[in-house]
Amino acid sequence: MTGLGSAGWLWGLVAPLACVAVISAGQLLFKLAAGLIDFRRPLAEPQGLAILGLALALYAGATLVWVMTLKHAPLSRIYPLMALSFVLTPLGGMLVLKEPISASYWAGVGLILAGLVVISRSAAG
Repeated sequence: MTGLGSAGWLWGLVAPLACVAVISAGQLLFKLAAGLIDFRRPLAEPQGLAILGLALALYAGATLVWVMTLKHAPLSRIYPLMALSFVLTPLGGMLVLKEPISASYWAGVGLILAGLVVISRSAAG
């Protein structure tokens, strides 16, 4: 990604990618918590509540970093990076949760990545 302009590497690339990674991790934790918590008796499973609390804390932290990023970088430049969560979250589901992913999903991932390349080139030029 070139042409980061005044945002620089930190706010133009590193911080947004960190937000994507943390949000994807939060989604995996939400999935783990959902499997542990019986929502008819949520207090009966403290481990599930702890995982849910961690996921919420990660989301809160990522949101704060995202807001700081918005102060330094144009939304049109950094928001497309959020599409990477559609890549990282299922990949984490496959690796951590052993969830299957179809070939057609991977084809969609390829299209997302191709779209990001097109967007990054248009934003740089």
